[in-house]
Amino acid sequence: MATTRTARAHWEGSLMEGAGQVALESSGVGMFDVSWASRANEANGKTSPEELLGAAHATCFSMALTNALSKSGTPPTSIDTSADVTFQPGTGITGIVLRVSGTVPGITAQEFADAAEGAKGGCPVSQALAATPISLEVKSFSG
Repeated sequence: MATTRTARAHWEGSLMEGAGQVALESSGVGMFDVSWASRANEANGKTSPEELLGAAHATCFSMALTNALSKSGTPPTSIDTSADVTFQPGTGITGIVLRVSGTVPGITAQEFADAAEGAKGGCPVSQALAATPISLEVKSFSG
């Protein structure tokens, strides 16, 4: 069964001097301030499309990896993922680095790395971002 989730953005003013807010409508968990300065320079307490994309990607990847490990009979105790999304003004999003750590009893570090690589390709957000270079780093692993 398909699901649809909705976020809403409101912007006022020019790109450089204006500002806006993004609301996570479906969940209702919050409204977040955005501005060009928070996107192209320091965050200063505001979010950006890239941060929101990173949150989605890290979550999706963690879910895909957990599912793959569970299906192979080795469910993880924990998975921690960060996604660094690089934005270059004038160019756009130039790359994403997924960094993962995990605790998975019963497998080796190489098996974890292989499962993580498979999850990178199987994650629906990774698939949606296929035009963007995505790299993967296994930060730590314990079995």
